[in-house]
Amino acid sequence: MCTVTFLPKGNDKYILTSNRDETPKRAALAPEAYVVGDTTIYFPKDPLAGGTWIATDKSRFTICLLNGGFEKHSHTPPYRLSRGQMVLQFFEHADLHSFTQTFEFGGMEPFTLVVVESTSQKVFLNQLVWDGLELHSKSLDADQTFIWSSSTLYPEPVRAERKSWFEQWTLNQQVFDQPTIMEFHKSGGKGDAWNDFVMNRNGVVQTVSITSIEKQDTGFNMIYEDLLKEKGVIDASS
Repeated sequence: MCTVTFLPKGNDKYILTSNRDETPKRAALAPEAYVVGDTTIYFPKDPLAGGTWIATDKSRFTICLLNGGFEKHSHTPPYRLSRGQMVLQFFEHADLHSFTQTFEFGGMEPFTLVVVESTSQKVFLNQLVWDGLELHSKSLDADQTFIWSSSTLYPEPVRAERKSWFEQWTLNQQVFDQPTIMEFHKSGGKGDAWNDFVMNRNGVVQTVSITSIEKQDTGFNMIYEDLLKEKGVIDASS
């Protein structure tokens, strides 16, 4: 939930990939299909709160959560609802507009939410930032590449440096595919365990998994790699 990249693939296709930086004690369950409201959602599950940081309905929406808004905030619980549960509640709304207009953001801990909507011919990319007081909604150019790094772990100079690593990587790619972006999410950086894409801060917080969701011509493909168990789970169903 702490490093996210978006890669356009033309028309209605894209790849969204997320590194989850978390305490290794908070292990997650590999992706499965769950019914949320009337919709089947695919996501890795946080057993502690029952939510997730990345999910797709393999039809229209793929969304990904990062902890924190624009800048690092003070953690002051209790909060009304876990952010991971909010991700699932998104799919109970008809669309992004309904979610932003009717969801109760008050009492939520600050977050950044990346929302990818795929129609028959086009991708729409939106960023929602809740700073604890106000919701900031922004439409992004889905023909461009993007990277987000959580403000709770990475101050602005580090976020800028990570963005430069990503931009350099994109310049060297002839085509975008899941194997190469997964490899970049494992190797991006400069040998600094504190701030590399796969980070480890003395075992207190570290990158515990990588999840990639690709919208293809034939459907959706989700790759989940648990870095603690050193094995991957591939869900190739469309």
